[in-house]
Amino acid sequence: MKKSKTSFFCRNCGYESPKWMGKCPACNEWNAFIEEEASGLPGDSRYAALQSNEIPLSIDAIEADEKERIETKVLELDRVLGGGIVEGSAILVGGDPGIGKSTLLLQMLQKLAEQGRNVLYVSGEESARQIKLRGLRIGAGSKNLLILVETALDNILQHLQKVSPDVAVIDSVQTVYSSSLGSAPGSVGQVRETAGRLILFAKKTGISIFLVGHVTKDGAIAGPKVLEHMVDTVLYFEGDSGHAYRIVRGIKNRFGPSNEIGVFEMRDSGLTEVGNPSAFFLSDRPDSASGSAVVPSMEGTRPILVEIQALVSPSTLGMPRRTSIGVDSNRVSLLVAVLDRICGLHLGSHDIFLNVAGGIRVDEPAVDLGIVAAMASSFLNRPIFPGTVVFGEVGLTGEVRGIAQMLLRIREATRMGFTRCILPRALSQEISDSSGMELCRVGNLGELLENLF
Repeated sequence: MKKSKTSFFCRNCGYESPKWMGKCPACNEWNAFIEEEASGLPGDSRYAALQSNEIPLSIDAIEADEKERIETKVLELDRVLGGGIVEGSAILVGGDPGIGKSTLLLQMLQKLAEQGRNVLYVSGEESARQIKLRGLRIGAGSKNLLILVETALDNILQHLQKVSPDVAVIDSVQTVYSSSLGSAPGSVGQVRETAGRLILFAKKTGISIFLVGHVTKDGAIAGPKVLEHMVDTVLYFEGDSGHAYRIVRGIKNRFGPSNEIGVFEMRDSGLTEVGNPSAFFLSDRPDSASGSAVVPSMEGTRPILVEIQALVSPSTLGMPRRTSIGVDSNRVSLLVAVLDRICGLHLGSHDIFLNVAGGIRVDEPAVDLGIVAAMASSFLNRPIFPGTVVFGEVGLTGEVRGIAQMLLRIREATRMGFTRCILPRALSQEISDSSGMELCRVGNLGELLENLF
């Protein structure tokens, strides 16, 4: 028998090399190369299934309607997807083990089945009896919800062709294998080929397919990075066992806004939608406590009020500690240096601990002013004036820069009962005080400290 040719592939990006390399030249990842069977030539029969055999069409002759979406009736999930599931789309769902991916998708399929749609749940990790037990717990028992336990790609495609469901879930893509490859399920080649054939099948037939993906210890979806480029939408589950909430964040979406989030609460009966995330994250906020500031952060198209907590205390160590949870630690170091140089708050000999209450992570520059306000409040041991929200970007010279969507943030703060808002002077002149919110416009950190306490 002819010996099969092998190559080395990067687990992170799929880069192929004839020999092992310590560092991937494409993505700079270390120790990521594994040996697998090399791909065949372009004329190999295994590529016949990946041919679409389409002909060029004029764009004005193609019929399409943006409103043709499948509503899941799970409002938070519909929000992340941009209004519903687009027919023929491929959606990749990732998250830590046990965070609730399978539970939410099974709840979604039950909602679709209740609307009279045929749906299919394909599992390669659980038996049908185990899925039934979970379905009893979350109330999934519709006759239109079909369960298939299979890992062979060809068999899965045959059942999809025969059943022709409106929506199908593949849990998970790392367990599916193609017999045309000799490598084990979950390898770079297997994930790339199985995902490619499933995505092409979705485009040809109009069946929407959800692909559940395992994650690495760093939190990224396992397999080649090209997998995220192949699908239409990438959803990440965020949260941990210490908090009851779960966040579904849209990292990529070809049919809607990216970085949109949906908030859920984990209960015994499954995942329950949280209709008012601001009240959820501020529910346990202490009154008149120093080191606490509320910031309206934009998550996609929706403003959410989050509490930033800071603890600044004198350090007994030679090198003071800097710990931040929920915000970028490099950004915090930058703001500490600005406070020290511009405002005269000498924090160099103090330990600084920063936390976003509730465990949510915020990355936008608008939270800079909230971080500065919380650290200044803790350092001076003076609570911020009650009912105050703060937002704005801080520059290296201490100036407060304008940000986008200020009016939406102010309206959300007003709805939650806040009466005072400290915001950048730049780009805010057209916003009036008629909403009942007292607006304090600041241009630098000196003005911020004057209006905080």
